[in-house]
Amino acid sequence: MAELTLTLKLPFYRLNKVKALEFERLTAVNTQIANNLLEFDKKERKKLTSAAFKHIEIGSMWINQTIRNTNAKTKVKHFKRMWLEVNNQGYEVLKAGDLYTLCFSLYRGRKGRIPLEVHSASYSETLDKLIARKAKLGSLKICKSKKGIWYALVSVSMDVPDTMPVESWIGVDRGQNNIAVAALPKGFGKFWKGGRVKGLRRRFQRTRKKLQQAKQLKEVKRLEQRERRIMTHINHVISKELVQFAQDFEMGLQFEELSAIRQTSKQRKKTKSDAANNRDNWAFYQLEKFTRYKAIRAGVPVQSVPAPYTSKSDHRNGVIGKRNGDWFKGFDGYRCNADWNASQNIGQWCGFSCHLSLQSAVAAMVMADSEGAVNDSPQSSEASNRADSSPA
Repeated sequence: MAELTLTLKLPFYRLNKVKALEFERLTAVNTQIANNLLEFDKKERKKLTSAAFKHIEIGSMWINQTIRNTNAKTKVKHFKRMWLEVNNQGYEVLKAGDLYTLCFSLYRGRKGRIPLEVHSASYSETLDKLIARKAKLGSLKICKSKKGIWYALVSVSMDVPDTMPVESWIGVDRGQNNIAVAALPKGFGKFWKGGRVKGLRRRFQRTRKKLQQAKQLKEVKRLEQRERRIMTHINHVISKELVQFAQDFEMGLQFEELSAIRQTSKQRKKTKSDAANNRDNWAFYQLEKFTRYKAIRAGVPVQSVPAPYTSKSDHRNGVIGKRNGDWFKGFDGYRCNADWNASQNIGQWCGFSCHLSLQSAVAAMVMADSEGAVNDSPQSSEASNRADSSPA
């Protein structure tokens, strides 16, 4: 059994102003404690416990966690805010009817219950596992959003089924015209179009430009956060559908490795100036991260494969072709959707940049130990011609 760790972000249900102000006050006290700790020498600081803060009304377990968090931040000179946090011994999750509550002693010797607001069905399932002792509690952090909403961040660890054995893989190609394309091996593909997202990006860019000219910087930040939330929601929806797609056909998911793509891929100034086409604005990694943790819960295997030449190679034989916009054209005139072709290559990858039959005389890739070839990379056209003229 594998173990999965999640953090549930749960708003407090109908939190009154008195409790909200008390959270605010105690957070300020906790921040002051953290800043006072920074005045001690590092060696002395590590020896401190809550006994040194008996005069503080906050519970000892909360202060001990603050000391641990402060010691972990070795390069911080001043804390702007240190949220209240406690380990799993300092609180518990309970249920009364349909309402979930957090029970904890924020003050010394005083316990209280605060109800939680649970929107997601998956959160309810996880909280029920906690109450039934089928999942392990982690830390609890009480924090406030910029909108003034107080949240409980509950860390949960649970056992999940091992990934199911699969014989085939679904390749997932990520891009801008299509946010994601998932293709079955030599079969149809499922497309998640990026046109709506491009329109949103351009609209937000125009609005931000006007606000910047008017020097409304707070409004600019607010719009940036809203744009980020919209993209996060879209990635959540797509990742959920990707995992379901893999479950329906009992296959695994393969992503192309896109780490350091912003450093390795070049963009023109005109492209970077357009928010819809600027690759720096697109959350490729977030989509993969969301898909991975959802796949772990569902028992769907996920792995990454090298990205070079997956968009330029013909999925039928591995020959380098031409890509023009949304279309890929093979050396023999074969045409297909470029993103679908790339997802086929990603799904068929087996040690090279894509899967090869090696039966075609014009194959662009040969065995990894062939003379003149670089491991895991296609040969140049000159080397390919040499392979073509060699006897069978």
